[in-house]
Amino acid sequence: MPVQTLVWKNDVLRLVDQTRLPAVLEYIDCHDVETVAQAIERLSVRGAPAIGVAAAYGVVLAALEASRCRDASFADQVRAGIDRLAATRPTAVNLFWALQQMRAELDQASAQDPATVCQVLLDTADRLWQDDRRICRTLGRHGAELLPDGANVITHCNAGALATADYGTALGVIYAACEQGKRIHVYADETRPLLQGSRLTAWELMQAGVEVTVICDNMAAAVMRRTDIHCVIVGADRIAANGDVANKIGTYGLAVAADAHGVPVYVAAPVSTLDMSLAHGEQIPIEERAPEEVTHGMGQWTAPQGVPVFNPAFDVTPNHLVTAIISERGIARPPFRPALAGWTQESTP
Repeated sequence: MPVQTLVWKNDVLRLVDQTRLPAVLEYIDCHDVETVAQAIERLSVRGAPAIGVAAAYGVVLAALEASRCRDASFADQVRAGIDRLAATRPTAVNLFWALQQMRAELDQASAQDPATVCQVLLDTADRLWQDDRRICRTLGRHGAELLPDGANVITHCNAGALATADYGTALGVIYAACEQGKRIHVYADETRPLLQGSRLTAWELMQAGVEVTVICDNMAAAVMRRTDIHCVIVGADRIAANGDVANKIGTYGLAVAADAHGVPVYVAAPVSTLDMSLAHGEQIPIEERAPEEVTHGMGQWTAPQGVPVFNPAFDVTPNHLVTAIISERGIARPPFRPALAGWTQESTP
């Protein structure tokens, strides 16, 4: 992979600052939980799996901070760090999944001395990091079965190495297909307003030697009409029990265009992205972000001052527009609920 999104070394979490790509490859060294929380909020680290792993290491940093402070209860300080991380972004369920595991380990080990608890939490974060790397590879192999040699693929946002601990979910499928010797051409939606497709997806695909062409979001339908597009592949931030999918804003419109042109839509996501507590996608909380992301999207005013802005970070694609969901457990097709329920049961210890 062209870059490792997050690295833990010597009690420091190092993150690629994705707000600086593709112009500059810079890193943020996180020595405390607040730096991790702010990195998640400002999208320096993004992508549901990467957010979850980063938050897990953020809990370790909270524990290390608490172990050096004798003014309050060690466990209470760590729990405050967990609460701070949980308040960063509402939609990506992987964040809460990871924090739940870290909280459970803290509760179980809280009677032990702080140094022991810190090590338990670090071991858990390391396991989540390793698990995500393994999941990316397994998911990629499953999804690669759906791509023939010579496939043209449209993707949206970034669900690659920059969004995970390894080589991604949606892009992991593409990388796995390329490793099998298949020739894949990716059309990367620009993904407005923050351009994760053109800034991040195109950058990492070019670094990896995968053929890629950037298109504006509103070009996707025209490309489907003029070009033999084999499929759309996207990631997900949360998937409801019925297979409704929350992903970066614009995914729903892309799926509608794909349906109109007979192009299958594949969603690639780990089982940790499933939220079986939600019956359908309308229950998924949708983050709304600052209007400046729209009004200053190109570094200058691109809208009249004072104009109202609606800026949801995600939309929900209903399950009838989804052809298949790919996870480390395999490939699910409609009706999704039985397969998704089975996957989550397999994942329960």
